[in-house]
Amino acid sequence: MNHHFLRAAGTALLPLTLAACVAPAPNVDRNLGMATTDMRNAQIMNPGADRNMAAPMGLDGPASKAAYDQYVKSFKAPEKNTNTFLIGVGR
Repeated sequence: MNHHFLRAAGTALLPLTLAACVAPAPNVDRNLGMATTDMRNAQIMNPGADRNMAAPMGLDGPASKAAYDQYVKSFKAPEKNTNTFLIGVGR
C-alpha cells in the first residue's frame, strides 16, 4: 500500500517540479513583432479613412486614364537619345 502512495505522490509532484524549472519569458518574447506592427501603423497616413465617406480629392476617372495612357505610351516610343558627349560641340 505504501508503494502505491509513493508512486501516486511522485506522479502528482512531477509536473509541479518540472514547472518550477521553467524560466519566465523575457521581454523580447512578450513584445515579439511589436516593432513591425508599430512601423506599419506609423506609415498609415490617415488611420480614420474608413470612417470618412467623402469623395477623395484628386483626378477624375477620364483624366487619370489619359495620364496613365500617356505614361504607357512613353515606354513604347522613347525619345531618341543624342550623344551627350557632343552636346554644344560644333555649333
